[in-house]
Amino acid sequence: MTTITDQNVPSDPRTREANVMIPVYGQLPFVPERASGCDIFTRDGRRILDLYGGHAVAALGYGHPQLVKAITEQSNTLLFQSNAVALDIRADAAEKLTRVAADGLDRVFFVNSGAEANENALRMACMATRRNKVLAITEGFHGRTAAAAAVTWNSDRWYGFPAKPFEVDFIPRDDIAAAKEMIDSDVAAVIFEPVQGVAGAFDLSTDFLHALRSATSKHGALLIADEVQSGMGRSGQFFAVQVHQLVPDILTSAKALGGGIPCGAVLCSHAIAAHFGPGDLGSTFGGGPVAAAAIAATIDAIESENLLANVRRCEALIREKCIVGPVRRIQGMGLLLGLVCDRPALEVRDALLAHNILTGTSGDPNVLRILAPLVLEPSHIDHLVEALTLIVPATN
Repeated sequence: MTTITDQNVPSDPRTREANVMIPVYGQLPFVPERASGCDIFTRDGRRILDLYGGHAVAALGYGHPQLVKAITEQSNTLLFQSNAVALDIRADAAEKLTRVAADGLDRVFFVNSGAEANENALRMACMATRRNKVLAITEGFHGRTAAAAAVTWNSDRWYGFPAKPFEVDFIPRDDIAAAKEMIDSDVAAVIFEPVQGVAGAFDLSTDFLHALRSATSKHGALLIADEVQSGMGRSGQFFAVQVHQLVPDILTSAKALGGGIPCGAVLCSHAIAAHFGPGDLGSTFGGGPVAAAAIAATIDAIESENLLANVRRCEALIREKCIVGPVRRIQGMGLLLGLVCDRPALEVRDALLAHNILTGTSGDPNVLRILAPLVLEPSHIDHLVEALTLIVPATN
């Protein structure tokens, strides 16, 4: 039997991963060892302010005591059971989630990710309406599984499947006239992100979203709000549709939902839920006890620590102070913000990382994304302002 000694194993995890994993991810040039609050501590001794939150996942930052306690206690009590049995902790999570969602979204189906949530939402829409056409919004991103990728803008470049599961077309974003023209009685659903995250934190207008609501209601189509990135407090409300005073038929959530534990959810009205019975939907791990405990703890922390108000305060400070250096304007909502830069955002991201600040790029080459934890503090914003000021503005 051959054994691998320590001397045979490369010490850098980037090398180790490259030796055994499919090379589909571009990775940043540091190795985290631990993290606390909004800070990442690296193997080489750096302390990096994380304003990207692992693609908007770390809602409570890192090591939040209430979340860690809930996960630990649930793991020690009951690590796993499937949906074959009812669980108090799953009921707790569902009750809390429906309470903080838009009025009328009073039924939950738990899954494991944002793509899986959108996949099931689209399936539910086709089943409920018995139609086979879905409209999405240009520049939107909804995931990489078959149905979710089918409604993702420009996914034909990497889609991979031989055929899409339904007919798809795209409404130009914020084009109310096009929305009214394209939504008809053949459409099963319209899916949209209130704030288009991957597209650079582009926030769709209230008038456009209400036009989608009016037209779908008129023609018996369902309106699906993809709040995978914008939800769970990131907008300054629990969900961005609440900012617009809009109630969709179906809403999806993931990323920040469990504060770092993989989980997702589909919320819908009682009328939509009535279309489904045993066997129509399913998930082995969706709504597992540890994920449910994380969801309940995340909601509790957001409420008890007044983090929605903190998000709104931090957004105001960023908008007030951060149009400096390479930043020309700011778009988005809450702590899902796009800093529109005077040069490629990749250059700005790398310059900020040199100052120990982690941000993200986007589908728009000139937009830098801020997806900071909801526990962000004013001192963190001051650090960002200082670093941006050191990046000399481009000359015309």
